[in-house]
Amino acid sequence: QIWAELLGIERIGRHDNFFELGGHSLLAVQLLSRLSRAVGVELPLTRLFARPVLSDLAESIVEVLSRTGPQDLPAIATVSRDEPLALSFAQQRLWFLAQLDEGSTNYHIPLALRLRGVLDHVAWQRSLDRLFARHEALRGVFVAPEGKPWFEVLPPEAGLPVLEHDLRDRPDAEAALLDLCREEAQTPFDLARGPLIRGRLIRMSDEEHVFQLTQHHIASDGWSMGVLVRELSQLYRAFAAGQDDPLPPLAIQYPDYAAWQRQWLSGERLQSQAQYWRNALSGAPARLALPTDRVRPAQQSFAGASVPIVIDADLTRDLKRLSRQHGTTLFMTVLAAWAAVLSRLSGQDDLVIGVPSANRGRREIEELIGFFVNTLALRLDLSGEPSVSELLA
Repeated sequence: QIWAELLGIERIGRHDNFFELGGHSLLAVQLLSRLSRAVGVELPLTRLFARPVLSDLAESIVEVLSRTGPQDLPAIATVSRDEPLALSFAQQRLWFLAQLDEGSTNYHIPLALRLRGVLDHVAWQRSLDRLFARHEALRGVFVAPEGKPWFEVLPPEAGLPVLEHDLRDRPDAEAALLDLCREEAQTPFDLARGPLIRGRLIRMSDEEHVFQLTQHHIASDGWSMGVLVRELSQLYRAFAAGQDDPLPPLAIQYPDYAAWQRQWLSGERLQSQAQYWRNALSGAPARLALPTDRVRPAQQSFAGASVPIVIDADLTRDLKRLSRQHGTTLFMTVLAAWAAVLSRLSGQDDLVIGVPSANRGRREIEELIGFFVNTLALRLDLSGEPSVSELLA
């Protein structure tokens, strides 16, 4: 049932392979999270890669249960809002960076939607306000009266601020739209006052609007964007039809997760994990010596651009086949290829690549908007000119 729900497949056979059915790294994390709640067993991710067939994985679960019995995993509990609310480790990190570079826009998360058809403005604003009220992470501000930051929550009735622009009669409407987009991108947030999310509704014609939504990364992440768009769509459809809020209430909020994380990742567990990363990165190169056409600046400016690369269907199919042959996910295979490219360009065989991890290993937080993502520094050894099989092992 869990496999069917995550993979979107009605019938699952006992000899089916999780990854051959479309499973990937993110779904694997969700699978293990739901298994722990359903049967009281915490399996490492490596177990799923080693035994991806349903019957083999079930056998592994039975083996663990026979040795240890079901484990009661502590739930994430709600905490009092009458006491100061702690930041998560991710929020603390980003808050600290914001103090070093006040007024920076480097951690903005932009979203632009082109809305075609007649827009119900009242239903649209009501949907945004309901979303704002629903998720405390979107209503959070960060105060530090004595130098130590705390998380405070704006009242739910504050509403999501939206500026409106009407470009219907402008002959230069598209150019004006670009100017508004640039203005929005360059407007910083005040972490202490908030809100840390804002919108702009730009009317291009009677039946076409552009909606810009900007969030500070300390309040959201990539996974959250999927939650936001899905819930906004559900709310708008309901409100435009004259119906009530269709979304089920949330059992916990981001501050509850932050308090749980602070308690869970402490003491011996924190020391153990910190020591793991000290060992893993000991002696690692400080930077990648790429043969760039310009000298690296003394101070990082974040000025740059991106180069889109399209991997066509045929190559994607071949990569998936290679991944299945080596028991890896598509992500792991592409990461190995990227490491090989960087090693070839730099002449280095000891590489550290930053990889974002969704960090949504608990079922309770899958539907929350908030800053959960964590960047992992993965160290890869390409010494001795490894073959593809050795690199993927």
